[in-house]
Amino acid sequence: MAKTTSSFAVLLLLSLLTPSTAEIKSLTINSDTRPMILFEKFGFTHKGHVSIAVSSVSVAVLTSASQPESSRLGFFLLNEETLVQVLMEIQQNPSFCVLDSHYIFRLFTFRDLSPPPSASVNRSYPVTNPNEYSLFFANCAPETSVSMVVRTEVFNLDSDGSRDYLSAGQTTLPSIFFLFSLAYMGFFAAWVYLCYANKRSFHRIHLLMAVLLVTKALNLICAAEDKHYIKVTGLPHGWDVLFYIFQFIRVILLFTVIVLIGTGWSFLKPFLQDREKKVLMIVIPLQVLANLASVVIGETGPFIKDWVTWNQVFLLVDIICCCAIIFPIVWSIRSLRETSKTDGKASRNLAKLTLFRQFYIVVIGYLYFTRIVVFALRTIAAYKYQWVSNAAEEIASLAFYIIMFYMFRPVEKNEYFVLDEEEEEAAEIALRDEEFEL
Repeated sequence: MAKTTSSFAVLLLLSLLTPSTAEIKSLTINSDTRPMILFEKFGFTHKGHVSIAVSSVSVAVLTSASQPESSRLGFFLLNEETLVQVLMEIQQNPSFCVLDSHYIFRLFTFRDLSPPPSASVNRSYPVTNPNEYSLFFANCAPETSVSMVVRTEVFNLDSDGSRDYLSAGQTTLPSIFFLFSLAYMGFFAAWVYLCYANKRSFHRIHLLMAVLLVTKALNLICAAEDKHYIKVTGLPHGWDVLFYIFQFIRVILLFTVIVLIGTGWSFLKPFLQDREKKVLMIVIPLQVLANLASVVIGETGPFIKDWVTWNQVFLLVDIICCCAIIFPIVWSIRSLRETSKTDGKASRNLAKLTLFRQFYIVVIGYLYFTRIVVFALRTIAAYKYQWVSNAAEEIASLAFYIIMFYMFRPVEKNEYFVLDEEEEEAAEIALRDEEFEL
């Protein structure tokens, strides 16, 4: 029973960390021996409903034990307020079955199944107590495996009686994503105008930055359409595929642009050194793996056995990539620092060093906010305000894009690559005094 307790504790943790999901899902469970399976997490209003259709159910006994009692297997809802109480019940009595707890909202057990060979049940339940609930399947029969096909529909009813398949804290996401997509479209138009007005200072990196803006806008449009169709119909209607495609391109472009700007490519030099090429050769394949993990996490849900593993893969790869893109910026700062001692162009070198240091701080701040602060907001925010973490992430991303594009915009006398001979003596003093330590 120690395994049961530890498994339930892991699932409790996952139910806390897993963002609320929705839409109509059809899942197939094959010979699963887990004592607990987490299917969904959803924020209900006072007009919430959950519908579950289970079919092709079979329970196999793995040992010579007798056939398990059908009431020991079933589905239930559990909210976060009662998570600790249920865990304490199991810890106090390892043989305790969670289906007997008074703290859960039991839906049905396998005793309610129709007779074989169909072995199915299809039921709908109102949820009138507003809260965020996790939908679990419990198997309190040791040494048994379960196979079944499960179809879930979790939704809230609007005032006009229409169904809203998005969680209570995510129902505004389509509008939020659409507004930010408009902001990036306007940003792209301004960037094109700026590049056209300063053709003499235009570099290849500026074209790549423009492509990044378009990809980001398309990614947000697809995200808005994906959430809209899920909200209305419960199904993404193919918009999830487009969303993942543009997300894949956007993330790779973002990391590539940061690395190329950090190396000074097309501004200071038309080529990349071997170590800088190696950074790109590491970051891009890792981002492919990270996006694959993101698709698995987003499209399957916590019910699959390897869901935790994919989350760990995504987290590890993301940390490695975030660390890797910092190195080219540090290398450029050190290289400029060494060059400033010999080339006699103190004013230009001071401007470049200052700009690179500012860029380093901006990148670190962006990565910290989107990886740490946003995660904290997503974890601690009430279920009704889950949209806040998404809005905060998009605001931080837009601010980062604006700052980065402003710092390296194509204008004459850009301190990134134009020599300014004024105040040369003051710059030399500043370089001697300022070590630009990171």
